[in-house]
Amino acid sequence: MPQLRFPALLAAAFAVLATLASAPSQAARKDHFSVCWTIYAGWMPWEYAASQGIVDKWAKKYGISIDVVQLNDYVESINQYTAGQFDGCTMTNMDALTIPAAGGVDSTALIVSDFSNGNDGVVLKGAGKQVADLKGLDVNLVELSVSHYLLARALDSVDLTEKDLKVVNTSDADIAAAFDTEQVQAVTTWNPMLSQIKAKPGVSEVFNSSQIPGEIMDMMVVNSATLNDNPALGKALTGAWFEVVALMNANNAQSRAALEHMAKASGTDLAGFQAQLDTTRLFATPLEALAFATSAELPKTMRKVAEFSFQHGLLGEGARDTSAVGMSFAGGVVSGDTTNLKLRFDPSFVQLAADAKL
Repeated sequence: MPQLRFPALLAAAFAVLATLASAPSQAARKDHFSVCWTIYAGWMPWEYAASQGIVDKWAKKYGISIDVVQLNDYVESINQYTAGQFDGCTMTNMDALTIPAAGGVDSTALIVSDFSNGNDGVVLKGAGKQVADLKGLDVNLVELSVSHYLLARALDSVDLTEKDLKVVNTSDADIAAAFDTEQVQAVTTWNPMLSQIKAKPGVSEVFNSSQIPGEIMDMMVVNSATLNDNPALGKALTGAWFEVVALMNANNAQSRAALEHMAKASGTDLAGFQAQLDTTRLFATPLEALAFATSAELPKTMRKVAEFSFQHGLLGEGARDTSAVGMSFAGGVVSGDTTNLKLRFDPSFVQLAADAKL
């Protein structure tokens, strides 16, 4: 943000403005909201919550309405959220930092719902392949996404860098079909596309997110100003989310029916969906989610993500170092530029769920 010079008589007013700059801007109170999501094992509970009236029930409790909209392209969903077309969107921690936050949209991680524990992977054609075999290849992935981050972490493990290969930007909607072509030899992607690709004969998964546990998080992100002025949105979304997660873990006929519904909606069967959930560390209770969101490891992980993001020019024009975008965490912990706080990990709504106060 360019610095402005003020007359001496306005010095006091400037001091007040400087203080307010670190807080979410004001947004109008309203009673209708919309959030978007894309197909991924960890986000299928949002589809179920919407289609089965659970979101509507919680929204009605707080006197609001919420549309839950599925989009087909992941990056496009975040771009639409960033452009203000949605009040919230499902996205990963890195993408929250590098797209809306780096783009100047103050955003809050309302629910860190899980972390990828094998749901993201690097796959090569050919049996018995290893990470080192990536050298010299084109690797298709959603460029500058968590897939790109995962690839970088994989290369680190064998002392290779991105200069040793070529990244080919490919939409998540197209990547499974691309792998079927002769030209594509290696991809990095997430489920359900990863499961489809791994099921093909003669392929090798050489690295996956279970080797970097806790670093690729799945979240419901909302506009901070909207949440600040409309806490009912945060309460309704949080309540709906944990109701569905509790149902998923009930181990009864209702939970099986819910899982079968999610499996079908994601384009697979129950066994396939369960396999994806097995590689997703989905927090089963508000207490589990709260423990992760308030851990000392979370700021450390996000600093690591900020480092990758800065190296790839993802923290915005003029970013001088990894601290360009400020992030806040539980307990008053702040990382990065305190005058440019744009990503907030706020566990207060999950705390309400844990305390049974929603």
